[in-house]
Amino acid sequence: MFIIKNVDIMHKVTPGNTDLSISPIVLGGNVFGWTLSEKESFGILDAALELGIDTIDTADIYSHWAPGNVGGESETIIGKWMKERGNRDGMTIITKVGGSMGTGEKNVSANYILKQVETSLRRLQIDQIDLYFTHWDDNKTPVEETLEAYQKLILGGKIRYIGASNLTPERLKASLNASKEHHLPRYEVFQPGYNLYDRNEFEEGVGPICKEYGLGVITYYSLASGFLSGKYRSEHDFIKSVRGGAMKKYLNNRGQRILNALDQIARERRVSQAAVSLRWLIQNPLVTAPIASATSREQLNAFAQAMKIVLTSDEIHLLMQASD
Repeated sequence: MFIIKNVDIMHKVTPGNTDLSISPIVLGGNVFGWTLSEKESFGILDAALELGIDTIDTADIYSHWAPGNVGGESETIIGKWMKERGNRDGMTIITKVGGSMGTGEKNVSANYILKQVETSLRRLQIDQIDLYFTHWDDNKTPVEETLEAYQKLILGGKIRYIGASNLTPERLKASLNASKEHHLPRYEVFQPGYNLYDRNEFEEGVGPICKEYGLGVITYYSLASGFLSGKYRSEHDFIKSVRGGAMKKYLNNRGQRILNALDQIARERRVSQAAVSLRWLIQNPLVTAPIASATSREQLNAFAQAMKIVLTSDEIHLLMQASD
């Protein structure tokens, strides 16, 4: 049963067993240096901070897939922005390691982590990363080796806390058990792909582990790559963004039911469908905060709306019924 989380408007939240205080929506940095130029990225970062969104999620691999990029572009832009604004102390920075830089090779070995963290710190122009994630598992490095590397970084003051993303339930549980058995740092936050449409994999897989061990949950694909914003209604809408082609899997009866429910609540509340979708995550007892990226002020307006409204139990029931 979905029980509405006790929420305050524009509250700060604490992920897992940390002393971090993060904004109720985390700004996704994957678009910086990809669909947004440096200047445009600065504009979005400024506007987000004005709304009180002071937590940014990025990764060392963002955005190697864009023509002419090699990876690290997002971290570089965020670092330049903080340096120019002089606001590092007021920001919470999340970045990740282990993903492929386009080679298909994932790597969470100790040597790789210890090397890559230096590159991320240099690009971000900071001395310490607040939350450092295992982005993708290579499924071969012993979990103890990965955690020992993080221990060195924590003791060296280069990272504060660690988290994990895209780990199988088995590898996550093995990591958590190794932390306890060998007195190693523990993953305090998990980052799953989770939204109103994509629910089962997390709710039936890693979700119960996160609940059992008290892990914070910061979701990615929080708007299902834009589908839950309501702008993709048919294949003719795919041209609206570079990610439009990924919408085909959502254009089915279940997807339409979800859009209809979002439409109804958005119309009655006089807010956007994206705001309702994000608010569902903010009030979700399994979730600490959703990640969402923005390429325009209009999209940031949805974030502002999501942080102000509070969904009723009837509205939550309508959304849950539509997404079952």
